[in-house]
Amino acid sequence: MSASDIDPVTLAVIQNGLIQVCNEMDLSFERSAFSPVISEAYDRSDGIYHRDNGDVIAQGDLGLPIFMGTMQYGTRHVIEMTDDHRPGDVYIANDPYLGGTHLMDVRFYRPFFFKGELYCWLANTGHWRDTGGMVPGGFSANATEVEQEGLRLPPVKLIKEGETDKEILSIVLNNIRTADQTIGDIKAQAAALTIGEKRLTALLERYGRDTVEDCVIELRARAARQMRAKIERIPDGEYEGESFLDSDGVVNEPLRVSMKVKIEGSEMYVDLSGSSPPCMGPMNCVIATTRSAVYIGMKHIFPDVPLNAGTFDPIHIEDPVGTFLYAKYPKPVSGCAAEVSQRICEAVFVTMAQAIPELSFAAPAGTSGNFALGGIDERKDKPYVMYLFSGGGYGGWNGGDGIANGCSTIGISKIQPLEVMEQFYPIQFEKYALREGSGGAGEHRGGFGIDYTIRLRSGGAVASFVMDHGRSGPLGVLGGEDGAPNRIKVEREGEPDYSPAHFSKDQGIRIQTGNLISVSTPGGGGYGNPLKRDPAKVAEDVRLGYYTVQQAADLWGVVLDPESLAIDDEATADLRSQMAVQAAE
Repeated sequence: MSASDIDPVTLAVIQNGLIQVCNEMDLSFERSAFSPVISEAYDRSDGIYHRDNGDVIAQGDLGLPIFMGTMQYGTRHVIEMTDDHRPGDVYIANDPYLGGTHLMDVRFYRPFFFKGELYCWLANTGHWRDTGGMVPGGFSANATEVEQEGLRLPPVKLIKEGETDKEILSIVLNNIRTADQTIGDIKAQAAALTIGEKRLTALLERYGRDTVEDCVIELRARAARQMRAKIERIPDGEYEGESFLDSDGVVNEPLRVSMKVKIEGSEMYVDLSGSSPPCMGPMNCVIATTRSAVYIGMKHIFPDVPLNAGTFDPIHIEDPVGTFLYAKYPKPVSGCAAEVSQRICEAVFVTMAQAIPELSFAAPAGTSGNFALGGIDERKDKPYVMYLFSGGGYGGWNGGDGIANGCSTIGISKIQPLEVMEQFYPIQFEKYALREGSGGAGEHRGGFGIDYTIRLRSGGAVASFVMDHGRSGPLGVLGGEDGAPNRIKVEREGEPDYSPAHFSKDQGIRIQTGNLISVSTPGGGGYGNPLKRDPAKVAEDVRLGYYTVQQAADLWGVVLDPESLAIDDEATADLRSQMAVQAAE
């Protein structure tokens, strides 16, 4: 039976069967991991990859999107750099220049054998809370070379035919701060691949290797056809857009992501070569992450295209050699996956809004809000490393307002439950609330970020921040206003309140018992002319406390009675007319 002869029912069953294998790996990893960033925040992903070239065959519904592109490049490097694969082997790697992201994203690769032959690769990535380096948690905001960020591993065989290599394991554990806790994550990560092996074996035994192989070929071809059909909806032409990072953490100047897109029929060509040159600090981005970020941006616009290597075939990305988006050793990259990738996505959104405004949206918060805290927990007399990320507002779109407190653009990760964080670490959340008024004005406003405040309950600690959108907020489109920017403040008794000179990035901040750390995450950008927003929606937002009466007038030209919040139609019409004239001038 050829791939073209497969009946639709069989194809759908195999497609969902492969996805289910990945989902079960994700769930196994998540439920057995020790670290809250994996078990509660879902910063992990599992997938199935081609035996010859590492192309992604399937990734689960529950996997982190940024890994959908990077893991296939990582698998490709493992195939090229290793040999003598045996059943039960597992390779470990986190080298960002070999198909990775940043050092904290540690990847496991397992060759999968079926009836004695190598059939494919199973791989996963998990965010480890620490991999060494000069700051707890690995998010060094001031690093100038990758060695300062932590332990860097090329593909090495950690597990050999089912037996862990104790010498390699000891090297890994002796270079991280929380070895006794990380060993549980290592076992969980390896066990997830074992689950995948069992489930994929059952699928192949039930339907036969040839049938599954034919389905994989057909699914890739169909994904490519579907993405080409989507691209054909974009008018032919050339489009340009840009986005900016606050700084690289060392030089206090913005970094530019420049995007040029050419659409020719069903093919899309992406040129990032006009972006800023390589930077001194850790905001350099490896090519695997740069490519993956472009794919994610397009997948946000066309979410119904299935995920496999065929999805990427019509999207041609020219290597941006000579820019900070094509990092080479020894450039530091700790902000690569969590921050730079989101600026690339933002550039995709802004560029595509010119071509297909009805399918596009304003920029989301676009930062993972990376906050690491390390110290000694006096309650347990043990070192700890806490890693926290947080949500922000999504941009408005053609169909409505942006959502509030959404996950990062490149993830499905959410903040860990506050009660879990307070149990694991010597902290207390004093506040966790919507950041009212942070959504950018527009016909459809942006969603809201969040405000949170943490108090250190005992001991001393060192804090590090690698965030973004502190210099300027997420971009509005089609006349919409930008969302509110990120804000960080540290309150220490007897000292002036501290805020980072680089707006959203700093490291080595000494914290003592009772000190407060406050973060306000960005709101999403606005979509469309604010003067076109329905006054009734503005009044409802004011009634709910999202905006003030004065903001309703200043941002949308809607005049409300301060007491009843009733709309003054005549005054609103006059004010909007005046604002329209001023905007035209």
